[in-house]
Amino acid sequence: MDGAITTAGISGRTRVYGIVADPIYHVKAPEVMSALFARHGVDGILVPLHVTTDGLAGVIEGLRHLRNFGGFIATVPHKTAMTGLCDALTREAEQIGAVNCVRREADGRMVGTMLDGIGFVEALRAAGVEPRGRSAALAGAGGAASAIAFALAEAGVARLTILNRTADRAQMLAERLRAAYPTLAVAAEGSQADHDLLVNGTSLGMRPQDATPFDLTVLHAGQFVAEAIMEPETTPLLAAAQAAGCRIQKGLPMLKRQIALMARHMGAL
Repeated sequence: MDGAITTAGISGRTRVYGIVADPIYHVKAPEVMSALFARHGVDGILVPLHVTTDGLAGVIEGLRHLRNFGGFIATVPHKTAMTGLCDALTREAEQIGAVNCVRREADGRMVGTMLDGIGFVEALRAAGVEPRGRSAALAGAGGAASAIAFALAEAGVARLTILNRTADRAQMLAERLRAAYPTLAVAAEGSQADHDLLVNGTSLGMRPQDATPFDLTVLHAGQFVAEAIMEPETTPLLAAAQAAGCRIQKGLPMLKRQIALMARHMGAL
């Protein structure tokens, strides 16, 4: 049957990996990682694991004891909470304050890293958009948004405005960015209209009833609008941006640009 997933290649030697999320229906990592494993001849499988916030700690503790388990990807809403559940963090995860990929060591220790920002910037560059010198407005201050903010700062954006529903979180992220990048012009409030790069780093747009992360009425053709959301493929923000004449980037390229890095961190490649 077209599109069916076969388990014919799975055996007792197969290495197991996962992705934890709530909800889980929207994740694209299993199919992207499966294609990567096939290209490299890896005897492994990445499975979706629907884990709620109140069950996260218990699940992580259980995964420590699975000896054929190599690690997992963490996504909404678990990226920030994972920093307190890992035994060790990479410099990137410590700086950003979030984790999106975890390696399980042979002794059960969990080592977390954060690769969303790298994936996002590399996807921009693959689309012909160089962040250096640009003025960016970022919606969100959570795990993915923080990773994108630090990656944009590292890539040399001239100005970064963080727009978040909770102003205190935006201000805290701005302060961390100022400490790490003293020459960056960063603000925790402002207008989206005078920025040439707009990035949605929130989960707004996954559900039909969601509010929009930006004011859709002031989008204009001089802007490049990018999403971190992968499902739906074209969010209301991207549809409005296209209608306004903006160039757009969907969410999936961010995952595709970091998937090999994730596999390497988990020890699969």
